[in-house]
This record gives sequence, structure tokens and C-alpha cells, in this order.
Amino acid sequence: MTRFTQAELEAARDRLVPDVLADGLHVLFCGINPGLMTAATGHHFARPGNRFWPVLHLSGFTPRLLKPAEQGELLSYGLGITNVVARATARADELTAAEYAEGGRLLTAKVTRVRPRWLAVVGVTAYRAAFADRRAQVGPQEGTIGETRVWVLPNPSGLNAHWTAATMAEEFGRLRAAAAEGQPVTEGPQE
Repeated sequence: MTRFTQAELEAARDRLVPDVLADGLHVLFCGINPGLMTAATGHHFARPGNRFWPVLHLSGFTPRLLKPAEQGELLSYGLGITNVVARATARADELTAAEYAEGGRLLTAKVTRVRPRWLAVVGVTAYRAAFADRRAQVGPQEGTIGETRVWVLPNPSGLNAHWTAATMAEEFGRLRAAAAEGQPVTEGPQE
């Protein structure tokens, strides 16, 4: 893995991380916002210790453990990634309520445009802030965005000690099963 100095990471704050996006995805995963490592590399969930990629594999969304640099392969599985807020920070608690609200508005417009079957927001606190839903819990939500169903997943950050990789994989697996109902299963590239 590439090592970055603190100065290089701080300089990454101004970089935008491109979405991994296409029309009609099965699931569009949505992080809170890019961390500095993600902004420096341009790859979602790039910080070592973030459990997104291992949990995605353990839950059966991908046939092998992908590296952040392989994020483009997600499209072949009908998956994508975006963020609630585009601004990179060292910690999510640096974001303001206004940024979350604007991020929710922009995310709604994006989801309406690309029409994924499911929007999966990774982080219940981010979902609550972006969509002004203080009662939201992990799991499927009652509301939709157009025809897109919404599922809130646990935050895969290594700082989220309430969830283990195994329990997160179970919740991601519940979403995978729901997303596969009535849909042909796409195999994606084989190893």
C-alpha cells in the first residue's frame, strides 16, 4: 500500500472522489464522506482497517475480496458506490448539519437519476442526518426514493466497535438476499 505523509493527506481534502456509478444498479452503496486516505488514493473505503471490502465479500456480494483500487469491478456485479457528502475529512464528525442536509438532497437527485434497485447507506447516523429521520435503524427503511428502496447498513469503519465483521456481513447478506429477489443473479468476472 502507498504510504502518504500527513501533509499529503491534508492536501487531499480538496480532491473529489469519483462515484462508481451506472444506471439501474442492483445496489448503490453510499458512504458518509471520503476519508483523507480515500481522497488521496481516489478509491472508496481505502483506509486500512475499514471493513467495507471484506464485509462485501463475506456477505456474498463479491466472489472474492476486492481491493479498493479494484472498485470499478463492482459495476460488473450491479453494484456502485457514492457518498452522502463529497468533502473529504479526517473524521465524519467534522461535517456540519447543513452539509448532511445538502448531501441528502443531492443524493436524492442522484438516485432519482440513476434508479438503483436499492440505496444502501452505510452508517445510521449519516442516514438520520441526511434524511432528517431520527428514528431510522439499521435495516430496510419504509420510505423510498422514487422506486428505489432504502436499506441502512452499519458503518464499516474500524471505529465502529458495536459491529464485528461477521455481524456486519450478516446484515449486508440480508440486503444481498433482498436485492436478489426476483432478479437474475449476475455472476460478474470470475477469478
